[in-house]
This record gives sequence, C-alpha cells and structure tokens, in this order.
Amino acid sequence: MEKIKGFTGFKKNGRLIGIVAAVLAVLLLSGCGTGMSEINAQTPGFFNHYVVFPLSYLLVHIAGWFGGSFGMAVIILTLAVRLLLLPLMMRQARSQQAMKRVMNSMQPELDELKRKYEKKKDRDSQQKMQQEMMALYKKHNFNPLNIGCLPLLIQLPILSGMYTAIRFTPDLAAHSFGWFQLGKPDPILAVLVACIYLLQSKVSQMSMTPEQRKQFAIMGYLSPIMMAVFSFSAPAAMPLYWTVSGTFLLLQTLLFRKLYPSDTAEKSTDVKLNDAKSKVKTVKG
Repeated sequence: MEKIKGFTGFKKNGRLIGIVAAVLAVLLLSGCGTGMSEINAQTPGFFNHYVVFPLSYLLVHIAGWFGGSFGMAVIILTLAVRLLLLPLMMRQARSQQAMKRVMNSMQPELDELKRKYEKKKDRDSQQKMQQEMMALYKKHNFNPLNIGCLPLLIQLPILSGMYTAIRFTPDLAAHSFGWFQLGKPDPILAVLVACIYLLQSKVSQMSMTPEQRKQFAIMGYLSPIMMAVFSFSAPAAMPLYWTVSGTFLLLQTLLFRKLYPSDTAEKSTDVKLNDAKSKVKTVKG
C-alpha cells in the first residue's frame, strides 16, 4: 500500500514508462529486419548503416580471430557491449540509491502531510496538499520525474543493433557452436535463457520490500516466460546472445548490491547484529 496519493501516481507512472519502454523495445527489435534478408554496407537506413552494420562487421572479424567461430564472436561482442554500457548502468544505480535515500528521509513528512489531509477530500484541500507536496519535494531537492529513463534510451539502440546484427549477418546461420547450429532453434538454450532471466529477476527483487515484491511478482515471471517463448522459435544465435547478456546482467546486479547496498539491506543487517548482541548479553547474564 502506497504512502500518499501523489507518491502513488509517481510510482505508477514510473512503472508505466518502464512498460511502455519495454513494448517499444519489442517493436523496435521486431521492426528492424522488416524487408531485409542480410546486413551489409549497402543496406539503406541510418540505423542499419551506422549501428547495425558496424556491429555485423565486428562479428565477422571477431569470428575470424577464433577460427571462424561465430558463437565465440557473439559471446565476445555481447560482453564488450555490456562492459561498454557498465559505467552508464553504475551511474544509474548510484542515482537510484540516492533517490531512495531522499525518499526515505522525507517519508515522515509525507506521512504527516497525509494525516493532515486524510479527511479533507474537497478540491481546494487536495490542491493545497499538492502544493505542500511540491514544496516538500523542493525542500529535499527531490524530482519525482527523475526515474532513470535516459540510460535505457541510450542503451536501447545499441542492444537493438546487436540483435539485428546477429540476426542478419551473412553466413552466421550456417555455423555451429557447441551442440547447436546458430541458425536453428535449440530447446536447451531456450530453457537456459528462461532460468537465467528468472534468477536475475529474483536477485533484483531481493533489495525490495515485501510489498514491492508482491507488486512485481507477476512481472518477475512474465519476462522469463516471454524470453523462453521467443527463444524456442528464434535461431540459436539469439538465445546464445540472451544467455550471455542475461548472465552479465545477473552478475552486474549482484555487483551493484555490493557497491550500492539499499537502506532495506542495511536495516536488515543492523537488526541481525542487534539480535546477536542481545543473545550474547542474555548468555552472559
């Protein structure tokens, strides 16, 4: 249950923007290859020429370094792109934790504001409540619209370009890697992708409160299911890409939890330490 109406709107808008961004990503990924059988220097389109083709070019040359292994090329290029985006994601993680700390510090004042106008439902009172809320935001230098969409907008073209480059790079589909052919679906990879994204979702929710976990429970299962459905029908090169990218995201999430621990985790640690101290005193007594 949310603390205050204005705050509820902010959180709902944040989730809505995330959902819209995900839908746009799917549309972009599915639309990039419309009417295109392969990517080369003559393929028309700004995105194809300046994003997709350079990535396809790198795929071919990296494969040459590994004896023509396009599977290794997909792995190496995926890791390179993720490492390139890592500083941006670290900056986003720091900003999110800073925003959470501000939200926690102003929560008592928000609760007081809610109690003040709890029984005042008329229009004038609601307008005054919104004005006081905006003043409170200004006091704490808190911007409710700053929900971290910019990193998503920056990385989306790069990751979409990776998807399209892998899908339409000539000769990639004819090669094999491990037990599967890159151009044909592989059920084992599909299950692996689903497991990785499910685990990544669970790890991401570890820093949330119990209420937040309930809110995001369905989304936590929806993403792995969607990835599995796509992977069962997609050429194996795509699940390979998603497997490497998902594993990197999982490790990245664990790293960020170490570097930028949430207040919830810190409070949980303090409670455990206090309980341990109490037990020690009880034993000594």
